[in-house]
Order: sequence, then C-alpha cells, then structure tokens
Amino acid sequence: MARGEGAEQFPSALLPSVKHITQDGLRIAKKEKERKTKRNLSVCSKLCYAIGGAPYQITGSALGFFLQIYLLDVAQLDPFYASIILFVGRAWDAVTDPTVGFLVSRSPWTRRGRMMPWILLSTPFAVISYFLIWMVPPVENGKVVWYLIFYCLFQSLQTCFHVPYSALTMFISSEQKERDSATAYRMTIEVLGSVIGTAIQGQIVGGANAPCLNHTSSPNDSVLQLSSEVNASHVSLDDTKRAYMLASGVISIIYVLCAVVLFLGVREQKNVQRKADRHLSFVEGLRLLQTHGPYVKLVAGFLFTSLAFMLMEGNFALFITYTLGFRDDFQNILLVIMLSGTLTIPLWQLFLTRFGKKTAVYVGISWAIPFMILVVCIESNLIVSYIVSLAAGFSVAAAFLLPWSMLPDVVDDFKVQNPNSQGHEAIFYSFYVFFTKFASGVSLGISTLSLHFAGYVTRGCVQPDSVHLTLKVLVSAAPVSLIILGLLIFRSYPINEQRRQHNRSQLQALLQDSSEQDSDTSESSDVGSAV
Repeated sequence: MARGEGAEQFPSALLPSVKHITQDGLRIAKKEKERKTKRNLSVCSKLCYAIGGAPYQITGSALGFFLQIYLLDVAQLDPFYASIILFVGRAWDAVTDPTVGFLVSRSPWTRRGRMMPWILLSTPFAVISYFLIWMVPPVENGKVVWYLIFYCLFQSLQTCFHVPYSALTMFISSEQKERDSATAYRMTIEVLGSVIGTAIQGQIVGGANAPCLNHTSSPNDSVLQLSSEVNASHVSLDDTKRAYMLASGVISIIYVLCAVVLFLGVREQKNVQRKADRHLSFVEGLRLLQTHGPYVKLVAGFLFTSLAFMLMEGNFALFITYTLGFRDDFQNILLVIMLSGTLTIPLWQLFLTRFGKKTAVYVGISWAIPFMILVVCIESNLIVSYIVSLAAGFSVAAAFLLPWSMLPDVVDDFKVQNPNSQGHEAIFYSFYVFFTKFASGVSLGISTLSLHFAGYVTRGCVQPDSVHLTLKVLVSAAPVSLIILGLLIFRSYPINEQRRQHNRSQLQALLQDSSEQDSDTSESSDVGSAV
C-alpha cells in the first residue's frame, strides 16, 4: 500500500508544472501559427477573391458603354426619358449603398462569415433583373416604366453583392501588404472583367448593328457616305435586339460562375478585426465619416476623377459613332482601351510600391489629360483613334486600382485614431460607393439631357453640329476640368508612406494586445471550468 501511495503522490506533485509547460507551449505555437496564417494569403485565395470582383465590372462596363446608346437607338426612347432612367437608376443605386452598408454591419456572423450570405443570396435575382434590362418590352407605352423598374432593381441587388464584397478586403487579412497584394489581384481581374464585358457586349452587338436612318441629306458629309454602306446590309433592328439579349445571357452566366468561385474559395477571418462597440444610425455614420479628414479628402478627390472617367465612358460610344464616324469600329476602340488598362495594372502596382500611392495618383490620372484633348482636336482618323485609346487605357488602369488600394489605408488610419470605435468597415466603403454612384448618376442624366437639348436624332446617320459639340465637351473638356479639380484636392491628402507605416505598426500592436487578451480570457475560462 505504501508503494501504491508513493505512486499516487509522485505524479500528483509534478502534474501541475508539466501541464502548465505543455499548455504554454501549445498556446505559443498556436498563436505563431495563427499569425503566420493571417500574414500570408495563398495565391489561390487571392485569385478567388479577385474573381469575385469581375461581375460588378463586367456588367458595369456593358451598362456604362452601351446602355445609353441602347436606350436611344435600339429601344428608341426619347433622350429626355433616357436621361430620367439613367439618373434615377444611378441615384437609387447610390441611396441603396449606405443602406446595405448599415445592414451588412449589423448582420450576425454565420458559418460562412458576415459578407458571404449577402453575396450568395443576391446573385440569382441580380442576374434575372440584369437580363430583363436588355429586353425590349412588347408594350410601347410601358417602355420607360419597364427599364426604370428593372434598372433600379438590378442596381439594388448589385449593391447587395458589391458592398459586402468591397468590405471583404478588411476581413481577408490583417496585413496591409497582403491586402494591397489581394487588391492588385482584384484590380487586374476587374479590369479584365471590364474587357470581357466590353468584348462580349461589343462584339456580339457590333456583329448585328442595325442601319442608321437618313433623316437629313448632306452631300458633303462623310458620315452620310459611310451610312450608305451600312444600309446595304440585311441586319434589321430585331436582329440587334436579339444580339443585346444574347450578350446579356452570356454575361449573366459568367456572373453566376464568378460568384460561386468567390463563395467557395474565400473564407472570412472573423478575428481579424475587433467588434463594433455599438451599431450606428445613418446620421451617426455620416457624422463619423465627416470627422475623419483623410477619408473626406480621399472621397472628394476620387469623386471628381471618377466622375471624369464615368462621363467619358458614358458618352464615348456615341462620340466614336457619330462625331468620329466609326460606326463599325466603336466596339473595337472601346476594347483597346480596356485591354490596355488590363495589361498596365501590374505596372501601376509596381509604381505605387516604389514611389508611393499619392505619387501614383498624380502620374496615373493626369496621364489621360493630353489624350482626352488630342482625341477631339485631331481630324477623324481611325489609326490615330486606336493609338489614343491605347494610351488612354493607362489612366483607366490607375483609376481602377488606386481608390480601392487607398481606402484600406484610410480605414486603418481611423482605427489607429479611434481604437475604441471599431467594426465600421462597411460604412466607409458603402459611403464611398454612394458618393461616386450618385455623382455618376448626375453626370449621365445631365449628359443625356444635354443631347436632348442639342437635338439628338435617334438612329440618325447624321447628327446636328450642336450634338457633335456637346459630345466633344462631354468626352474632353468636362472630364479634363474634373480631373484637374480632383488632383488639386489630393494635394491636401495627409496619408503618405511614413504615416502608412506608422499606422501599420500601431495596428499590429493593437491586434496583438487584443489577441493576448482573448487568449487570457480563454485560459481563465478553461481554468474555471476545470476547477
């Protein structure tokens, strides 16, 4: 029995210290493993995350480049009603962004995260509404209502996809370097998505371009001479309508496939950010953003530069078709712009890494100014138009990459200055999208309304001189002025590379402290349950 008692006393005396060492070692190893996992994202994860951004850009490029000319020349709406549809649709889309942002921020965490359920559930309904936008209804008197309803519906459902996806950037990694790398992947795929959307819509529709109508006779007009060749074809307006529906069907399939890849290939990290102290109302959220100077200046700067590119995008197809007279080549010129932008995204990523994001803004966006001026000053020449489009694509790439690369820096800066107010990422992203979309809605509505007052002729082979002048202003003078204004605002943007590095070190310290507190709390719970 003495031997039995000794056998019991010996391990019981050593058991606490052995258990303590083992748990401590496991805890350290587990923390190191978690930090390493958070620090590094696999290439596969970055690609799956990037592919999720393609649907927004594919549909956005198709709508941005072709919806205006579709409503005017295929659906044959009066420019006044087309301007109402474009403005109301964009304005409604802008209003839904902060609404969805607040709903997302208040959504509970699920097994697939907080953002993914929104993305998954909105996809099928968004695809259906997108397809119906490109269908000409059989009822003549109900066209305006038809396009207004489905355009607004699609914008709302697209917002339910894009706002959670944009905020997902803050939940895939805690490392700025990894987020910037994932953003570069995303921007490359998104510009590629714009190329795909432009190519699908442009090539399918361009192969079934209905002939124009000679409302006027001008023997000295070269555009009229070109239109006579087009009229010799056997393509009817019904063929053009079917081509638009076919293109929308192909894009809808790609939309669904990209959403599935995103859902299956990306996992949110719940413990990357601290939870919000409390939910904010709309007014409180707006006041919160207004008090953070770097965010206000970033949004204001990109508001004007994005507005410039949106204004050019929305009217460039009409400018190429009517002012330059390249009715059969406009889809190819648009494709060259987007291809150039896709190929130069990696170059801009290297540039901003080497010289800083603020320098990249000045160089990248101002690059487009001389080519915007050149395209309206030179005589109509197809080869020169392709060269100008190739060079302008460089700035398109910068305009795509830089806003989404700089927004996480502003959010991180806010977290450093307000360590007790966390979990508002969706609010920052949704309000940024709100302001840019509302501005684009205003620009599209005003530009289409300007064509109405200039005397735009639906499907006309020849447009009045006032229409040509209006299109030149919309694709050159107005965008250049907006870009200059936006760059002037960026002069006061305070986050440079030194401040980014400081915020990075501060955030790492905050995350480490939070992780240690969570570990200590977990250990205390385990000890309490054991006792």
